[in-house]
Amino acid sequence: MQTDLRGRDYISDMDFSKEEIDTVLDVAFQLKRDRALGVPHPLLRDKTLALLFFFSSTRTRSSFEVGMAQLGGHAAFIDSDTTQISHGDTAKEIGEIYGRYYDGIAIRQCDWDFGNQYINEVAKASRVPVLNMQCDVYHPFQILADLMTIIEKVGDPRGKTINVSWAYASSYQKPISVPQSLILQMTRFGMNVRLTRPPEYKLMPDIEQQAKDNVRRHGGSFEVLDDFDAGFKDADIVYPKSWGALLTTSDNAESAAIGKKYTNWITDERRMALANPNAIYMHCLPADRNIEVTDGVIDGPQSVVYDEAENRLHAQKAVMALTMR
Repeated sequence: MQTDLRGRDYISDMDFSKEEIDTVLDVAFQLKRDRALGVPHPLLRDKTLALLFFFSSTRTRSSFEVGMAQLGGHAAFIDSDTTQISHGDTAKEIGEIYGRYYDGIAIRQCDWDFGNQYINEVAKASRVPVLNMQCDVYHPFQILADLMTIIEKVGDPRGKTINVSWAYASSYQKPISVPQSLILQMTRFGMNVRLTRPPEYKLMPDIEQQAKDNVRRHGGSFEVLDDFDAGFKDADIVYPKSWGALLTTSDNAESAAIGKKYTNWITDERRMALANPNAIYMHCLPADRNIEVTDGVIDGPQSVVYDEAENRLHAQKAVMALTMR
């Protein structure tokens, strides 16, 4: 077990080794058991965490705030619009100053071709750990929760098939960070990873290459499909969600117009029947109901979306406890 994570940033899924992720999961499951038993675990008593949001949130804000409280510390919610960032505070200044006020800095900045750069610039200037609550490239804490959920529901992930699929949504052009983090992390756990998407909805080539490299190192497989139904066939885990055509166009209107060609990419009962009988349906939420997924699937017996959402709390607490001690 690798336990030397004190003071470490967690920005990319690959910032922690496979062995370190195993440690995080061990701690997350222990903290989840402690919470269920009512066992106090104030591991971060008197510690403070800055939660800097450039994008709105439901699960991320609440789970980090609650998690810090359960660990005995305090989380300060900071909306970027209420700071002087728009009037001149640079990433370096945020890192330098918040790094002196707080014991950790967590940031959600998803602006395309900027968010990850910004978080890394803050981290370069900060003397305390910087945690990525989601950027334009990665969503590492979501995928830790996903891993916990897969282990709980299907057991050892090695050899299991997960279909990471694009799905149609009409709400907005969502970041590509969830599918990218999924293919990065799941290929480190020996899974057979399918990336299913229309040709316009590519992911970053270097991310796909890292997924292929992970397969060579850890086993399993990685393949790219463009047939929505084929992605479901005999899968153990299905994870269809929308993302924008950001590598095809940065114009939101054009991306939305491309998406309208694929309105039939909806997860419904017929598609779920193509997967293994005991397959689980996953989604990071929020989902566009009856556009991205039918009510019958997301509210059905194969859906684990609420267990998945709960595990955000436990996974995040584990990383905070290990890095902010």
